[in-house]
Amino acid sequence: MKRLAVLGHPVSHSRSPAMQNAALEALGLGGEWRYESVDLAPNEFAEHVMAMPTQGFVGANVTIPHKEAALAVADAASTAAQAIGAANTLTFADSSIRADNTDATGLQAALPDSVAGRAVLVLGAGGSARAAVWALGGQGASVSVWNRTPERADALVRDLAGVGAGTAAEGRLAPVTADQARGGSFDVIVNCTAVGMEDEDPFEQLPLDPERFDAAILLVDLVYAGSESRLIREARARTARTIDGLEILVRQGAESLRIWTGMDPPLEVMRDAARKGRSKT
Repeated sequence: MKRLAVLGHPVSHSRSPAMQNAALEALGLGGEWRYESVDLAPNEFAEHVMAMPTQGFVGANVTIPHKEAALAVADAASTAAQAIGAANTLTFADSSIRADNTDATGLQAALPDSVAGRAVLVLGAGGSARAAVWALGGQGASVSVWNRTPERADALVRDLAGVGAGTAAEGRLAPVTADQARGGSFDVIVNCTAVGMEDEDPFEQLPLDPERFDAAILLVDLVYAGSESRLIREARARTARTIDGLEILVRQGAESLRIWTGMDPPLEVMRDAARKGRSKT
């Protein structure tokens, strides 16, 4: 049995096992491959990952809070993972660990339009935010980054300045304050924070003015703890276009599955399984 897993803390909410196991069945690999979830505290991560190849694992997805640690433990990394400074996909082969970042490619695949020349607000400064900034800046967007801890937004901008098409020198990548984020004019807003996982009021936690949402705005919310986040509901009610966290999960998961199996993932099967709920594994 070839084993795959999602590694996180917490990880019980993850739809990845249901989604990926359904995809493996559709590809005819259900009897040979199995995808599961593993909850790891930060101090357990590196040691556990190093032992996974001896336990039959051929790959793993990595979620909060381990994406930067995943890159650090790898022997080799893709250009995207190195530039972003975080990885969400690990592959175990030939006694080595390779790191990839499909958060970036998954987000790019989910976007309905080009973001070149568009004004984008990224909320958060963790691994997913780094991937979003790299992907969107690389497509020529002007990206503003807000984080509750300003120093983390500053560090993200310093790290990614000059990466891809968007550069700080060109004025296309910059940290912003809460007031600047709330009052700014943005074409695309990407929520990379965990706000919304408990269905809390996003407008109390994030620097967003609900009255500014309209049909000209595209909201991407990476939160998918429920069938639809409160932020997505509020934005849609105000006619904004939306992409929810489950679609992003499907897209990045599909890219990971392609890396591990070399096969084209069944997107509709993965969408259906992700939206139906969690598996028992």
